[in-house]
Amino acid sequence: MANIPEAEPLLAKLYALRKDFQDDEETDEYLALHHAFMFLSYNMDAFKKYVAEEKRKAAEKS
Repeated sequence: MANIPEAEPLLAKLYALRKDFQDDEETDEYLALHHAFMFLSYNMDAFKKYVAEEKRKAAEKS
């Protein structure tokens, strides 16, 4: 995993992907993206810690 973005841009990308499937809110894809987005946005501190740890691991491998 090269060049991992910060948590906010990752969450923004997830939001954009969710919007791509918004026309049919009953598909598995929409539901998965929606619930992942909601969970991560409500648990932003934990998500930021996770992303920071993954960035640290990637840096160590480089």
